[in-house]
Amino acid sequence: MRTKFQDQLDALTDRLASMCHLAGQAIEVATDALVRADLPAAERVFDLNEQIEALRGPCEEQAMTLLALQAPVARDLRQVITGVHLVADLSRMGGLAQHVAESVRRRYPNHVTSGEAEQLLGRMGRVAGGLAGLAEQVLRTRDPELAAELDRRDDELDSLHHQLLELIQDPAWTDSVTVAVDVTLLGRFYERFGDHTVVVGRRVIFLVTGEPMAQ
Repeated sequence: MRTKFQDQLDALTDRLASMCHLAGQAIEVATDALVRADLPAAERVFDLNEQIEALRGPCEEQAMTLLALQAPVARDLRQVITGVHLVADLSRMGGLAQHVAESVRRRYPNHVTSGEAEQLLGRMGRVAGGLAGLAEQVLRTRDPELAAELDRRDDELDSLHHQLLELIQDPAWTDSVTVAVDVTLLGRFYERFGDHTVVVGRRVIFLVTGEPMAQ
């Protein structure tokens, strides 16, 4: 019975890591679509998000089944509860990548923005993709030190976001209000994506140590 329970926990972890992997792919593809005004790439993000959502139901069902039939306690209980919360975080990451793709599709065949703003958004996308890759490693290894690294690496994304906002607010900004709104929203999508990877790390630290999540 114990072996079966552990196998089910491992299967849940593997599905969660797969969701994270797909979210990382989605944000990277969405960023490529953004900087190239590439509609087919943007459409691929929608397919990737569908794959994420297809995993969400089985993850939630598996977690609820473990709670109902196995009545886990201590760390096992933390793992199942953490899994329930992680499903929502990872689903949201996919949704944020899709928001980026929606911006590309809405403005196609034009670029959403250009110049320094586009460059900063491209850098934010690359950092976000790296954070997702690290979050996947954290989910698979449950390494609390690696999980803490997510918080530190997210600082780079926050710095780029700050630079982007400063650029928009600069009196020298010459693009339209519409472009400014689009860029502001895109910056927020990337910033929130990074925040969710940090939450993944904090949830894993809670799982391993039992210590309450830092705010």
